[in-house]
Amino acid sequence: MTGFRLAADIGGTFTDVALLSDTGALATAKVPSTPHDYALGILDGCRQILARENLAPTAITEFLHASTVATNAILEGKGARTALITTEGFRDVLELRRIRVPRLYEPLYQKPQPLVPRRHRFEVRERMAADGSVVTPLDETFFAAIAAAIIAADIEAVAVCFLNAFTNPAHERRAGELLRALLPGRFITLSVDVLPEVREYERTSTTVINAYVGPPVEAYLASLERQLADEGIAAPLRMMQSSGGLLDIASVVAKPAQVVESGPAAGVIGAARLGGLSGYKDIITLDMGGTTAKAAVIEKGRHVSTDEYEVGGGISLSSRLVKGGGYALKLPVIDVSEVGAGGGSLIWRDATGHLKVGPHSAGAWPGPACYGRGGTAPTVTDANVVLGYLNPTAIAGGTVAIDAEAARAALASVANGRDVEELAYGVVQLAATTMMRAVKAVTTYRGRDPRDFALFAFGGGGGLYAADLARALGIRTVVVPPAAGVFSAVGLLFADLEMALSRGYLRRLATAPGEEVDGIFRELEAAAVAELKVGRDQVVSQRRIDVRYAGQAFELSVEVPQHEEPLDFDRIARTFDAEHEATYGHRLPPEHPKEIVALRVTASVPPARPPILDAVGLLARASRTPESRRSVFFGSLGRHDTAVIGRADLTAEPRRGPLVIEEYEGTSVVPPDCTARLDGHGNVVIAVG
Repeated sequence: MTGFRLAADIGGTFTDVALLSDTGALATAKVPSTPHDYALGILDGCRQILARENLAPTAITEFLHASTVATNAILEGKGARTALITTEGFRDVLELRRIRVPRLYEPLYQKPQPLVPRRHRFEVRERMAADGSVVTPLDETFFAAIAAAIIAADIEAVAVCFLNAFTNPAHERRAGELLRALLPGRFITLSVDVLPEVREYERTSTTVINAYVGPPVEAYLASLERQLADEGIAAPLRMMQSSGGLLDIASVVAKPAQVVESGPAAGVIGAARLGGLSGYKDIITLDMGGTTAKAAVIEKGRHVSTDEYEVGGGISLSSRLVKGGGYALKLPVIDVSEVGAGGGSLIWRDATGHLKVGPHSAGAWPGPACYGRGGTAPTVTDANVVLGYLNPTAIAGGTVAIDAEAARAALASVANGRDVEELAYGVVQLAATTMMRAVKAVTTYRGRDPRDFALFAFGGGGGLYAADLARALGIRTVVVPPAAGVFSAVGLLFADLEMALSRGYLRRLATAPGEEVDGIFRELEAAAVAELKVGRDQVVSQRRIDVRYAGQAFELSVEVPQHEEPLDFDRIARTFDAEHEATYGHRLPPEHPKEIVALRVTASVPPARPPILDAVGLLARASRTPESRRSVFFGSLGRHDTAVIGRADLTAEPRRGPLVIEEYEGTSVVPPDCTARLDGHGNVVIAVG
């Protein structure tokens, strides 16, 4: 093994680290997250894995990272103190939003407070027309007073979003020059650099998010880079974007809104790569960690992306059908639905006495009661211990001790006299029901039938619930990949270097000038290549056109073949009709006019990576323990004396459940009416009864 790439993914409870050689050999580590300084958990995992593999830090040629630091800044309200400068008369765009709420029949619903309070929103006299012509010149006399107010309020970041700036950026560019001169050292972000597209609220919200998370992301990455260098790891640091591509740190700091959904994206990329190699082209991913459960769809080997996303609501999801629950983020995002149902999710009763699971979590510290770190509140992990799903003495290869009696005592505190085992099974069913919301959000709510897919389960808890969840959804096949418990870190190792750019372009599809459209595509591709800092021959480009029916308010994205010259607008129209019908259940007559809204380019560079994981070597390295047995409770199927085995103990011949498959990174449960086998790529394949 000569070249080594190291990847780290921070979760709410555990930090996962994976090391991959150029021959496909994989090594992993799983350590508790350190919320007071997440870099400490990363360094701990790196030290463990390098010591185990007898490698020097200088052997690492690339360091890849996925983190929820930007998401947490929004969810916890701990972003930078931010100001917004906008066109006179548009100060309240953030509060007007879309005039929609996610829950129609909830009269007491309260929308999230804007990330920028009204007192920190400033107006400037200027105006661009929709065609880019100047209606009112920029009045530069406003800026001295605004800068003084920003300094007095100790503002750290400033977002600038002028009306129709996407058609003519001149006023925003000049405002940026003035602000950088007046406010040196502060984070200044312009909407034309973040989202040069139509729609005032979405553009303003996305620009504000970029400013709000900018300083904390910049500080975190600078600290991580410094601590890695002190540890002797001087390899280039790249971070996962929400779109599923990697980007160098300088580009991330310039546009940090790109990494708001960094963490969930990595596992989806890994599932698309390794699932496709294993013969699974249509996949629903289930990623259950310590804090949340996430679901996404892969169709024909490719993940589904969106730029209609909301973050900060009770469920972070693509907002094409449900809007108003969070802050609009109109940037490329893998279509991931995320709910608060993880291993650390707290079990509680509401005012009416009904049992609830999540969304609050015990986190990494103190964690579930069974971890013995001082936590006493019951969690989903405690329920798993009581049922026998999890090892009653230790998990993670013995590195995390388990106190089964503490788990039982914690659950008894909310049992109200009921049998603790029955309560634990009820908790598991509640958690699975919450996860089903996430799966439906990316399937049935998008016009897809879950029965047409295999369920690809990973994360520390994915294998625990996958079979029951698949049965409820009518899915017949569950796949648990190698290193499932640290699979998001593994996914980082198989991601491309990527840059996505877009430009607003409002034209009727039937009359759009093909040469002009192709010219804009070429300009965007050239800009993306320059951002990636690589040769043009290394880049693979993907072109897309956002299209809608005339009169519609929202659009769908249609792929354009790279070398289609001239552009076939008739084919684009037919593809749009088919996608509209698949998504919304209907299409308009072919003669109904269609409109182009935006043009998009994604440029990617596949990194140096092995074509496939060395599954045979991975299984050979797995710690082999003699088969044991323990009692496991399966609800209506009763309590069973269940074999506890390792992944390497399975063969290509299906083995009937019940089984508990224990590994260093996670645990999988095979109910009594299911079978499990091992395929040629090291995946556990569960046939659901």
